[in-house]
Amino acid sequence: MATKPKANFIIDAHLDLSMNAMEWNRDYRQPIDVIRKREAGKTDKPDREKGVVCFSELRKGNIGLVVATQIARYVAPDNDLPGWNSPHQAWAQTQGQLTWYREMEAEGELFQVTDLETLDFHLQRWDDHTKQHPIGYILSLEGADSIVTPRYVERAYGNGLRAIGPGHYGPGRYAQGTNATGSIGQAGKELLREMERLNIILDATHLCDESFWEALDHFKGHVWASHNNCRSLVDHNRQFSDDMIKELIARGAVIGGVMDAWMMVSNWERGKSTPQNMNCNLEKLIDHMDHICQIAGNANHIGIGSDLDGAFGKEQCPYDIETIADLQKIPTLLAKRGYSSEDIENVLHGNWLRFLRKAWV
Repeated sequence: MATKPKANFIIDAHLDLSMNAMEWNRDYRQPIDVIRKREAGKTDKPDREKGVVCFSELRKGNIGLVVATQIARYVAPDNDLPGWNSPHQAWAQTQGQLTWYREMEAEGELFQVTDLETLDFHLQRWDDHTKQHPIGYILSLEGADSIVTPRYVERAYGNGLRAIGPGHYGPGRYAQGTNATGSIGQAGKELLREMERLNIILDATHLCDESFWEALDHFKGHVWASHNNCRSLVDHNRQFSDDMIKELIARGAVIGGVMDAWMMVSNWERGKSTPQNMNCNLEKLIDHMDHICQIAGNANHIGIGSDLDGAFGKEQCPYDIETIADLQKIPTLLAKRGYSSEDIENVLHGNWLRFLRKAWV
């Protein structure tokens, strides 16, 4: 019998844990104040001293299962985005990130979830609050540039990879992402065929419009959007149009609400706007979630995909988030909008679990 978590159990469908550990050099085993203090005075990244994620805060917020990423972009000579100069270097970077996940498993901090058996084992164990348990993680690849050739997908699957977002920011080797235009091309089609063969979830997040529609036309497997908001509320190509949302709903997808402030409120100016002066709080996230529910006619297609510490910190997330444990404020906000207790449980974890139980049969 499938395990049913407690009502306030949270699944966060997008956290860049290994990126923060390897590139931001954050030791997530430490308390959040220790991590911030270690970064005091550093200016190499705009979110120094402002991180909100660590293992203890995840446990404090009863966030017991996350979708955790590997990420490494290939950049061509004319691409000024940060990244790696060859797909092989990008692949090696993701393998270093994989090694970090393995180390955290060995430390008892993380537990990899790859199928229904490990999912139910983890949920049943987490339900026992008399002990501290590892945080469950499902491995996802954000941007497929590091897949040297589609035959590498099977190697990645063997390491536990269960979801791939073919694009990220800019042009990609298998799809075009945010702020880019164009199709997935032959390479993208080959990648999707291999993903479908291995039953790897397609993450539609970050796909530009043309790549989005082409990918969904060529992929017959399971689709979700780990961290995405609504274009009709904040007009940007990074967001989903209502037509895209309708298509995802028709495909049985769940869309995770993302908490990067510029995707939550209009007219955000990077480096100038603040969550306070833009009135960016968790209510704005509920606006995006509610918009999707109005399109769907129910609350079965929304969840949380926070992206917290996704190259931004407190300077660019809702002002009522001090740490990721504050995701527990969401149930009260949903109830205030008239959502039932069943709907709220579905948003916190039920929709993601239903999706996984269908995908992993």
